[in-house]
Amino acid sequence: MACFSASGVTKRIGEELAGITGADFFEIVPEEIYTADDLNWTNRQSRSSLEIKDPNSRPRIAAKVADMTSYDAVIIGFPIWWGVAPRIIETFLESYDFGGKVIAPFCTSGGSGVGRSDTELHKNVGGEVKWL
Repeated sequence: MACFSASGVTKRIGEELAGITGADFFEIVPEEIYTADDLNWTNRQSRSSLEIKDPNSRPRIAAKVADMTSYDAVIIGFPIWWGVAPRIIETFLESYDFGGKVIAPFCTSGGSGVGRSDTELHKNVGGEVKWL
């Protein structure tokens, strides 16, 4: 279970799912933590707004999964930002070889739907991957 959560909501759900499934839990933490101002979606110049507008934005992650090769399946949790996954999820997916693995995303949202977040992530992973 790998999970990014700016507010703590997605993290709580991810931890609960990890407990139910017996999965290890890895929190995707940005090197630069998001502040309330960074997450202000009504401000077009906020950090999150600027990142989501830039398809090449890849926020850095503070730590790596110790041994991704030991996992056959990875559940990835994230909040929905403007109908897609936050760019840090793309950073995470591009940081490992997921070939031969199963990836099962889950997302949380305070108001918007899943949008295209599930299929948009497929482009960030190479090799034979089964998406659930």
